[in-house]
Amino acid sequence: MKKHWFLATAFLTLLLILSGCAGESGGDGAESGGDSGDKTKISFIHWRGEDKAVLDEIITEFESANPDITVEMNIYPSDQYQGTAQRMLADGATGDVFTSFPGAQFESIQSAGLFEDLSGEEFIANFDENLISVGQKDGKQYAVPYQLVFNMPVYNKGMFDELGLEAPKSWTEFQEMADTLLENGITPIAFPGADIGPNQFMNSMMMNNAPDEEIFAKLQSGEESLTNEWWVKTLEDFKLLADKGYIQENALGTNADAAMSMVANEEAAMIATGSYHMASLLKLNPDLQLDLLAPITVEESEMVYEGINTATFMLAVNSKSEKKEQAKKFIEFLSQPEIASKYANETGQHLTVTDVTYESEALKNTAYWIDEKKTRFQPRFLITNAQIEAAVLSSIENVLGGEEPAAAAEAAQKS
Repeated sequence: MKKHWFLATAFLTLLLILSGCAGESGGDGAESGGDSGDKTKISFIHWRGEDKAVLDEIITEFESANPDITVEMNIYPSDQYQGTAQRMLADGATGDVFTSFPGAQFESIQSAGLFEDLSGEEFIANFDENLISVGQKDGKQYAVPYQLVFNMPVYNKGMFDELGLEAPKSWTEFQEMADTLLENGITPIAFPGADIGPNQFMNSMMMNNAPDEEIFAKLQSGEESLTNEWWVKTLEDFKLLADKGYIQENALGTNADAAMSMVANEEAAMIATGSYHMASLLKLNPDLQLDLLAPITVEESEMVYEGINTATFMLAVNSKSEKKEQAKKFIEFLSQPEIASKYANETGQHLTVTDVTYESEALKNTAYWIDEKKTRFQPRFLITNAQIEAAVLSSIENVLGGEEPAAAAEAAQKS
């Protein structure tokens, strides 16, 4: 009996130790949200699991420079984060530093009063003022976008060069390009319809069909309708991609990882996501030469925009936090050019921080999109009503599932 009692006690002790260690990254093992001796632990939450390794390194550097602060980082899947971040922030115990998506999530968190006003902070000067306006509301800077993402297809430039193809400048040229790829046994577009494909690809597919940047504001106010030509044509263009085989079969059952594999294995010429996937693609196939290409769904003379940009991964301080000064120190550290450069090059992201040095070839080769191309801010993030956003995205999925564009548009408008 004594032996059994000893084993049970030892097992219980082990469980308690393990449960205290689960789910943490960074920090020195102090209780979540509490202090350990003279150290204050701050909670940092976000959705980019692919950045964990470099952020762990940056957190270690921050803790060395600020020995009185430790950082506990927790990462959630992006869809879960969009749905639960606001609830997690509400009592101030989690997310002293947190990130927000632009658009509906930013508006919701701001309306709930969970953003600390960062307007007067010195570190705001470390960012390009032209790229951080999406984090502003009523003249105040509530969140600071860290990443500058191009939400449009990444394509295999080396493959294009071998086939004598150039980036198309019209919808006619786009179809000619896609036909050439098909003739060579290559799927033109790997479309991850099972997860992020619809909400990413819709932006470049509609950017010239509806060049009015107020189009979704007007939709939400009732001035515009999804049954009008701009959206019905966008759905017709999606249908054309499916009908002609320009996207792979079972696109709605393909997730982002599978779509990336298609491009990495050179089964597909492009992936309908964004620049944030370049680093992952190069890890899968270091020999790829990559660039960005947005479909121009009108004729060249009617083109207004060449691509899509998004200032996202918006850094913020929880207004309910009791550790606001320490949280601001962490954001200030992330905004230092040498730290931002490390983050940019190891994650393959362009940033909104000024004086960043890009060393990655993929980043150097696509930096011209920042200054030389006419891009518009991601339209989807200008939909601030989550129900309307869901209806818009569902109409794309329904068309790819076989519904007629006009009928899908009408159903989306009614919902």
